[in-house]
Amino acid sequence: MLPYLTDVWGNPSSIYGPGRRARQGVDEARERLASAVGCAPEELVFTGGGTEAGNLAVKGTAWVLRDRGRHVLLPALEHHAVLDSADWLGTQGFEVEHIPVDATGRVDPDEVARRLRDDTVLVALMLVNNEIGTVQPVAEVAALCREHGVLTYTDAVQALGKIPVDVRELGVDLAGFSAHKVGGPKGVGALYVRRGTKLVPVLHGGGQERGRRSGTENVAGIVGFGVAAETVVRDLPHQAPRWMQLRDGMWERLSESIPDIRRNGHPTHRVPHNLHVSIRSVVGEDVLLMLDAAGICASTGSACQSGSPEPSYVLAACGVAREWAAGALRFTVGRDTTEADIDAVCAELPKAVERLRSFARS
Repeated sequence: MLPYLTDVWGNPSSIYGPGRRARQGVDEARERLASAVGCAPEELVFTGGGTEAGNLAVKGTAWVLRDRGRHVLLPALEHHAVLDSADWLGTQGFEVEHIPVDATGRVDPDEVARRLRDDTVLVALMLVNNEIGTVQPVAEVAALCREHGVLTYTDAVQALGKIPVDVRELGVDLAGFSAHKVGGPKGVGALYVRRGTKLVPVLHGGGQERGRRSGTENVAGIVGFGVAAETVVRDLPHQAPRWMQLRDGMWERLSESIPDIRRNGHPTHRVPHNLHVSIRSVVGEDVLLMLDAAGICASTGSACQSGSPEPSYVLAACGVAREWAAGALRFTVGRDTTEADIDAVCAELPKAVERLRSFARS
């Protein structure tokens, strides 16, 4: 990225030399990302992040199809970028219906089929849930929707670099991605728009990105995104088995050392790096503070919802009782995670839980 923050300073929409060099960097990054997700470069729209990609997909496609129908389907555990975009559509005369999920957070394709109507224009289904790590049957749902002429959007932000992602194999019409979830810079994302899919832009202005997303491109960020996506896809076959071994080993040790702990999400249809647990009789935020003091970074769910006094809406959608949902913790391993890191968690977490429970008993 560094040359594009210093010497290659041109606006990629300009025709002079520095602008053409900046445009070359954007074009090369688009090719790298397209190769990583299985689409043509011209089917990618660079955005300011996964949230913008979700807004553009949901609002842009539903709005352009509003004369054909105004029924939108999605589960209640989608990322808020999608949920809130759908809620906005609800203020504009659309009917938003939530698809139920099972206790593991997974959608039944047959349930989607039962809810499709003649006026359904869009089904949104995230590929990987950002909290509990459950992988959804997106390909099956997309095939159903295609039979009924309904568009599908998948939020694939948490999937790229964690499981194989090929938008053509998934059969979706739109898919959202974010750079910082694959080791790239924050503030850059992308939306896959299948060739021929129409949408109304959310941002109007200079007509960049083939008129689908106006605004001068973040050249350095886009370049970083392309290289990061290329790198994580290349390394996935090596990294995924290692992540799974670390994660499963951590769960085995924690389940033996902490009473009243349960694992959330699907036991097999899940990403390899995510461990989401609930611990009864503690509050997740209290545990996080104690872990942070020991130099351990974890979360209670999505970073977008940190600080919320309410238990996770994702767990609520899964039917998890409040006494369990309040003690939710999310651990993720990555390329830099070591066995020593797992040892630290397995040593500190049981102590933190016992200390908090002793406070409650006293």
